[in-house]
Amino acid sequence: MLLFDALYLLAGIALSPWLLWRAARTGRYRRDLAAKLLGEVAVANPERKPVAWFHGVSVGEVHLLVPLVAAFRNRHHGWLVVVSSTTDTGLSEARTRFADGAVIPFPFDFSWAVGRALDAVRPTVVVLAESELWPNFLAAAARRRIPVAVANARLSPRTFARMRPVSGAVRRLLFRHVAAFAAQSDETADRLRQLGVTRVSVTGNLKFDGATAAATGDSLRALFGYSPRHRVLVAGSTHAPEESILLDVFAKLRGQFADLRLVLVPRHPDRFGEVANLVEASGLPFARWTAVTAPLADPPAVVLLDTIGKLGEAWAVAAVGFTGGSLDGKRGGQSMIEPAGYGVPVCFGPHVWNFRDAARLLVEAGGAKVVQDAADLERDLAAILGDADLRAKMGTAARAFVRAQQGATERTLEAIEAQFPRCERSSVAPPAGGSRLQTRAAAE
Repeated sequence: MLLFDALYLLAGIALSPWLLWRAARTGRYRRDLAAKLLGEVAVANPERKPVAWFHGVSVGEVHLLVPLVAAFRNRHHGWLVVVSSTTDTGLSEARTRFADGAVIPFPFDFSWAVGRALDAVRPTVVVLAESELWPNFLAAAARRRIPVAVANARLSPRTFARMRPVSGAVRRLLFRHVAAFAAQSDETADRLRQLGVTRVSVTGNLKFDGATAAATGDSLRALFGYSPRHRVLVAGSTHAPEESILLDVFAKLRGQFADLRLVLVPRHPDRFGEVANLVEASGLPFARWTAVTAPLADPPAVVLLDTIGKLGEAWAVAAVGFTGGSLDGKRGGQSMIEPAGYGVPVCFGPHVWNFRDAARLLVEAGGAKVVQDAADLERDLAAILGDADLRAKMGTAARAFVRAQQGATERTLEAIEAQFPRCERSSVAPPAGGSRLQTRAAAE
């Protein structure tokens, strides 16, 4: 719509000095700029197969899509799958994870860009991960009669509070163009219903299905010399000022545990250099993953994992973990589900509204601890590191909790398949033992 085009242009002009500075400083916003701005993407589909377009805004959402896309492909061999992402890191990870498929940049939400992209891809159905709703894209899809489903839909209390006073406008601009919301929790479904959404079902959190402990940690052990005697503290997806807090806590714990080592994994790649400077200033011996070219005989006190897509390798060697974005009250926490899937006892701060249900249930199951501040973190880490039986008990509880929550992929696929046009549903034979929805669709 022209109104949104004008608003986006005004916002771009106002923010251009900051965007240019960020681009010069971090290298962001440069890659695939023409494709995003103009919607000029290319998808080869000479056989004109039905197309399922899956979108995840960044790395976390791309990881979320991995089991869902794999299951979709397994059930629908005659379809072409297209995956898109918005951020540079998300696109890079998508091109790695879906190397055998079509990966494209997601267009900026200008009417001309989203229109061209939709006409190039010609999707039969679009699946958006979690909460990536843009008014021009949704309206353009609706005009082309392309159903849009939201997988693993979530709506945080903060976002809900902002939307509620203008729920009618939100419903008209966004929600009316979404054919189905597959909500990750009863709470999200209830919030959506309070905003006037009727096409919502609770399918569960796909992140549990993705927490399969696929990595072995062998590359990390071999490169940095970790042995069974080392107790490794992994701090995953950290934000400022959490790295400083963790370095201080780690320095104190080293006095109690001589074999303790720390692996720091910042959430954003553009902070790798900043965090490296913090570690260097602490005086602790450290190494950056990307700078080590030959195996080390003995691991340094701190390893900075300054690359994308290797967090699973870190969780696989962890004795205990911390998940970031949870201490300062600004971000709502990063996922504690992945380390739990690896059987890692994990600590996190009190600000985890992005994962409120998972965090609460994991703590109740005995697989995690909530810490309020640095003093709490030091005390709880010391207790876990000093008690092998407690570590084993928490790790077992964490892994059992994740397994008990799995199954969202199947339910989400049924919500997506319900959006297939009748001709497409009837043309796809259900697999042996297929879902009731598939069998019914094939018979129509």
